[in-house]
Amino acid sequence: MAAMGQEEDDIDHYEVLCLPSGEEGAALTIEQIEKAYRTQSRQRHPDKRPDDPNATADFQRLSSSYKLLRDESLRRQFDARLRGRREAAARAAASGVKRRKAVSDLEERERAAAAGQPANPEELAKREMKQKAADIERELEQFRTAKQAAAAGATASSAYGDKKGGASQDGVKTDKGKILKVSWDGSADSYTAAKLEELFQKFGKVEDIVIKTRKSRSKGSAIVVMGTKEAALLAIQNHFSLFPLNVAPVQESGGLPARPSQTHESRASNIDGTGFSDLEASVFRKLQEAQKRKQCG
Repeated sequence: MAAMGQEEDDIDHYEVLCLPSGEEGAALTIEQIEKAYRTQSRQRHPDKRPDDPNATADFQRLSSSYKLLRDESLRRQFDARLRGRREAAARAAASGVKRRKAVSDLEERERAAAAGQPANPEELAKREMKQKAADIERELEQFRTAKQAAAAGATASSAYGDKKGGASQDGVKTDKGKILKVSWDGSADSYTAAKLEELFQKFGKVEDIVIKTRKSRSKGSAIVVMGTKEAALLAIQNHFSLFPLNVAPVQESGGLPARPSQTHESRASNIDGTGFSDLEASVFRKLQEAQKRKQCG
């Protein structure tokens, strides 16, 4: 209900009759207005509200609003006045939105200026796109550089392998110049690793000894790994002092003399065939594992 102290121009007569206002109120028929008045007059009659001191004034306002809305001319004027109010309110709201946006833009420009950034959103977008393009270009350059380095490294590694003889599959190079093939006739005394080490230590340090499992009693064989190629060379040069052992290098190299000539019988007793290949591979694996442990340590 409208307050009794309101001025006439501030009263919405549709609301006094509890009817929708605005465009909906302007579209109401006289019959709808009369029906609303009858309903409200029964409910708001002073006799129904004896304890309400404002009941009489409220009922008078109800009657006054009903009379105005029943008058076609007065109602048109009132509808026009309501329309003007709504339009003014809409303009004020739009102005408020623009004002708030202007204030917000101003604050944004001030913050951008303080941070050294452009306040224009388009300029911000351009700068962001430029930064992204620079990041992508930098990543591409890093990728190209890494690819070229990998290709150069592969070429250098291949060239080194061709010139130096390469390395093992695990990347640990094995120097075969330190490894000796040792064989002996089965009729001779049995040679243990300890005994072979004692014999070869007079030529230099002995790193490892692997005795091949004997498949027959006709001959025995072993691999002796010397500490240096010089020690291995010295053992070969003085192989006669190790008789009845036959000593030969695993791999002929530029620093080693030619293998001494042997009789058919002595050649038959040398280490040969698949069994020796397995033994040699075992020694190489042990050397590689030892080298890896040194590198990791």
